[in-house]
Amino acid sequence: MIETNESEILSNIQNARKRIQTELSKVIIGQETIIEQMIICLMARGHALITGVPGLGKTLLVKSIAQTFALSFKRIQFTPDLMPADILGTEVVEEDKATGKRHFRFVHGPIFANILLADEINRTPPKTQAALLEAMEERQVTAAGQTFLLEPPFFVLATQNPIELEGTYPLPEAQLDRFLLNVVMDYLPEADEIRMVTETTAVQKATPEKIFDPEEILEIQNWVRQVPVSEHVVSYAVRLTAATRPVAENSPGFVKDQVKWGAGSRASQALILAGKARALLHGRYTVAIEDVQALAVPVLRHRLIPNFHAEAEGITADSLIQRLLETVKE
Repeated sequence: MIETNESEILSNIQNARKRIQTELSKVIIGQETIIEQMIICLMARGHALITGVPGLGKTLLVKSIAQTFALSFKRIQFTPDLMPADILGTEVVEEDKATGKRHFRFVHGPIFANILLADEINRTPPKTQAALLEAMEERQVTAAGQTFLLEPPFFVLATQNPIELEGTYPLPEAQLDRFLLNVVMDYLPEADEIRMVTETTAVQKATPEKIFDPEEILEIQNWVRQVPVSEHVVSYAVRLTAATRPVAENSPGFVKDQVKWGAGSRASQALILAGKARALLHGRYTVAIEDVQALAVPVLRHRLIPNFHAEAEGITADSLIQRLLETVKE
């Protein structure tokens, strides 16, 4: 990779952000914070889980993001009868017409793409959900006794309905931890919803243009890794993550009383890595405490599990994280 100085990197990132926002604004109304978090996730080479009730445009958002990149894109609609082979692929028997001999050939499943949209991932049982684990962490697939590497860049952008809805299966904690961010989509403000309804019911329908190729995306991801981070910022991220664990000696009393399970070390890594991407997006070449704080909720909300007593009182992971941000000193 050609050496690039800090000012050039910041300038290139700002240009990339403007290009992405311009293309996505053709289709997506509002949701600026959600879009920023998705861009951060892609820049940090992470996977994103998007949570929201049906009809908010989760699938449209992911498809629109995929359309802005010149990458292969596959969509899987997760259903209760979906099997792991429907995701990974399967072996088929073929006959050589010349020799008459039969042999097995592995047919790649839809996971062999740069961007995989796992739509309504929590509508399929845990056995099928787990088929994504190796691919998300190792960027490879083991099937039919062979290991197949996934072509970089590789992103899993999954949507899920709130687990309170009928016909959903909560994702296992091991799989939730593979997602860099859990982005929650809420209802649009009235003005944005009016605009959205007006534009989507008109005759003309704009589509985003492809503006990035794989090499450009990989280069951006390398820039993110090069962003320096000071020791006190890393210390804050680690202390914030450790404070979510009820077994930790220095965790606050409300965590010990209301949290069943806290975040692991991967959460600390996610806070710093996502913080590096956010710093670049905001025109800075160093990570600040504010970057960690801004991303604490989407990074930690799916890694912190309230206990039964907290759930009975209506205390959510989000509210516990906000309280931790007020408690843990910089």
